[in-house]
Amino acid sequence: MLTLLPTLAHLFAQAAAQDGGASQTAAVDVKVELTLAERAEQMFQDVLPNLVAGLVILVLGFLVVRLVVGGLRRGLGRSKLDTALQRFFANMASVALKIMVVFAAVQRMGVETASFVAVLAAAGFAVGFALQGSLSNFAAGVMILIFRPFREGEFVELAGVSGTVAEIGLFATVLNTPQNRRVIIANGNVIGSTITNASANGTLRVDMTFGIGYGDDIGKAMGILQKLLEADERVLKDPAPTIAVVGHGESSVDLVCRPFTKTADHWGVWFDMHRKVKEAFDAEGINIPYPQRDVHLHQASA
Repeated sequence: MLTLLPTLAHLFAQAAAQDGGASQTAAVDVKVELTLAERAEQMFQDVLPNLVAGLVILVLGFLVVRLVVGGLRRGLGRSKLDTALQRFFANMASVALKIMVVFAAVQRMGVETASFVAVLAAAGFAVGFALQGSLSNFAAGVMILIFRPFREGEFVELAGVSGTVAEIGLFATVLNTPQNRRVIIANGNVIGSTITNASANGTLRVDMTFGIGYGDDIGKAMGILQKLLEADERVLKDPAPTIAVVGHGESSVDLVCRPFTKTADHWGVWFDMHRKVKEAFDAEGINIPYPQRDVHLHQASA
């Protein structure tokens, strides 16, 4: 029995040592957990104020941008700038100010602006490569707004389409055709084609051709045309209208009548003159021949 006492004492000592080691390990784990929690709390305390400040800068900055751009629009509206140019400058100012606000907010949040700019540059390159067609339209829109080959409200022919310019955008130009159709043309196609502006000079020439019979008095017919033009107040005196013989057709002697009018009166004069000329020629006994042929029959001898 006495011989077992040392063995039992040794076993109890080992058990006590193991319990002490476990207690020390548990204490270290608790200490590590407390340290991580303290670090997380410290980071939260450091990041949260910057995050809130950045969001405040973002919200207030956008409100200020809206007020500034609104004042700029009103100021441009009182200027003599074209409406499309006013929209262009206001939109550019809005975009530039918003970018400045975003950079200020991101910097306040603790993000390095250099890395942020690098990310934006990479994203911009990727987007620009994917949307290169749209960017070419944007560049063409800027050229249109700068060089002003046409303005809103003018009658033009763009990329083979004729109509009144309803809107000049950064990416496309909108036309309203005489048939009241709305046509949207990409600005790249506008710049790449011939631009015909019928309203730029303020006046247009009305080209009309009237045929009379070969047996009719040419001087009398030209006099009738001259009187009709002089009686119409929409026909301009300077430059003077042109009335002349333009050719000998198969069935008629062709007279050209070319008065100048203001752009808005072009089609009104065109339609009215055709009606008035027919009525005046009928009243004065001047024929307006239709296509005809003289057929001669020869009887063969037996």
